[in-house]
Amino acid sequence: MTKAAKKQDPKLTETLYEMIRTPVITEKATMGSQYNQVTFRVPVAANKAIIKDAVEAVFKVKVTKVNTSTQLGKTKTFRGAKAFRSDSKKAIVTLAEGQAIDVATGV
Repeated sequence: MTKAAKKQDPKLTETLYEMIRTPVITEKATMGSQYNQVTFRVPVAANKAIIKDAVEAVFKVKVTKVNTSTQLGKTKTFRGAKAFRSDSKKAIVTLAEGQAIDVATGV
């Protein structure tokens, strides 16, 4: 699929927006900004290539590397009832030199 076809397909752009759920705003994630890194929550089924394409398309930046981390859900007890937290995944995206994403303003 060519880049022109990707821009015209509304379903594809909607899928790219779904790949980037929310930015992670923690002390550790904000410390990554000095290394040109931004952290996002992503779907558990997303792979690195899809995440890279989504960040490049949505934010119009050049991505050099994507690292992912999956946190498995755990069982918690609340008032005697057991509940299971769902799995979650985050992606640490390294941007090219001179590129930046301001996660505070949104898309």
